[in-house]
Amino acid sequence: MGYVHIYTGNGKGKTTAAFGLAMRAAGRGKRVCIIQFMKPDDGYGEQISARKLGIEVYAFGTNKFVNKNNPSDEDIELAQNALKLAKSKINDGYDLVILDELNVAIDFNLVSLNDVLDLISQLPETTELVITGRYAKDDLIEKADLVTEMKEIKHYFRKGVLAREGIEY
Repeated sequence: MGYVHIYTGNGKGKTTAAFGLAMRAAGRGKRVCIIQFMKPDDGYGEQISARKLGIEVYAFGTNKFVNKNNPSDEDIELAQNALKLAKSKINDGYDLVILDELNVAIDFNLVSLNDVLDLISQLPETTELVITGRYAKDDLIEKADLVTEMKEIKHYFRKGVLAREGIEY
């Protein structure tokens, strides 16, 4: 089985760390695919940069807020499609597959934890899998080989600074 990384926690930097790893792998000629859960494909800076480097990025989300307690059928369908694509890319022999915000999609019941654990159990030795997002489940942490928790100590958001282009998106 390939290695599984989890980047979780309330601090900033989970997606950034995953995209940094994608850049490193792509620079070494690895086949890399990034699949984003709950994010629209509307020009996030990381999407633009990754594509310029030839990294495949697929985003499955809308611009609408996802209601954790009552997600829409569309949100569930998009997340299910993202997970199907992940299975396909893993079966196609990609070296690195990043599932950005999958932890949140699990927490919001858009995809099942059991389906993700099943995906991990079938991971080829040649594929590295990265899962990002807050709220990583204990069972997922147990299966992972590397877990990093981003911990917020201080954030300018608390002073009213909104997300800034090129820094947060």
